[in-house]
Amino acid sequence: MNKETVAMLKRLTDVSGVPGYESEVAEVIRKELAGLATFSYDKLGSIICEKKGSSASPKIMLPGHMDEVGFMVTRITEEGFIKFTMLGGWLTQYMPAHRVIIKTNKGDVPGIIGAKPIHLMSEEERKKVLDKKDLFIDIGVKDNKDAAKIGVRPGDPIIPVAPFTQMANPDYLMAKAWDDRIGCALFIDVIKALKGKKHPNTLYGVGTVQEEVGTRGAHTAVRKINPDVALVCEVGIAQDTPGGEKGVGVLGKGPQITIYDRGMIPNLGLRDLIIDTAEQKRIPYQIQSLEGGSTDGGPIHINAQGVPCIYLGVPARYIHCHSGIIHKADYDNTVRLITEVVLKLDAKTVGRFTK
Repeated sequence: MNKETVAMLKRLTDVSGVPGYESEVAEVIRKELAGLATFSYDKLGSIICEKKGSSASPKIMLPGHMDEVGFMVTRITEEGFIKFTMLGGWLTQYMPAHRVIIKTNKGDVPGIIGAKPIHLMSEEERKKVLDKKDLFIDIGVKDNKDAAKIGVRPGDPIIPVAPFTQMANPDYLMAKAWDDRIGCALFIDVIKALKGKKHPNTLYGVGTVQEEVGTRGAHTAVRKINPDVALVCEVGIAQDTPGGEKGVGVLGKGPQITIYDRGMIPNLGLRDLIIDTAEQKRIPYQIQSLEGGSTDGGPIHINAQGVPCIYLGVPARYIHCHSGIIHKADYDNTVRLITEVVLKLDAKTVGRFTK
């Protein structure tokens, strides 16, 4: 991974983009692909980056959702504490004592997620998982009037504070929002890799919105494009930490090819093409099967008469938390694999997926 890619990943993960508030991410994508793609949007705000090849069809969709898990202000208590709702799936045990930023129309307001202090808890309370209703955000004001004066309103998005960091071993990168800024980075780098190359199709890198609250942008973007094939660009689930399944989802062992998730069973012909390509090009890969969770592939693969689709992931530790960790080699190999597959997706090959 070169320095330019590291810098792009920092730009993508440092900006804010909880569901419904993804415009900062779309602007980064637009700047990265200026001069390499033409841009359009659906009416929910998903950005569509079109790169024409040697043929108008087949149309290949590379969706990566722009939104990250976060929160939204629901009300301000009389004492000035912020009550909030989750945007996306969180476990409450991950949340207390973490710093956040509230994005207001008067600027960013720092805060911290608070809860009842352990010193004031009974023994029984200490054993229980905190209930979301018992959490709040402290922004350091004296009352609700003070909070309103600095600009906090119900509906304001709340973003985790977790700066991009290269770890002690620089092959490992830590940041917020790998789910799914990594997918946005993947389609950006695939489009860059195809510059000057003849690919027998038209490619659409798509930054979708609101995936974490119901794959909403995928529903609208796929209808605008009507693709012939989709390769969902996502994070995978790393399991190489204590308590994980040994040998499954290991950082540094390559992209994860998903054979099942709760929202989609991939097209078998497309799956075989990807596995065969990885083996031909000596790109390491891992197989992933998910009993829980789904991706933008769910609504995409049932668009119109159906779309051959598969989910490819860069394994990441600790997704749906404030910070996650990826390995540079997994990212690079996922870009390589997707690029090589796109180069093979001509009309004849795509036609075989549904026969």
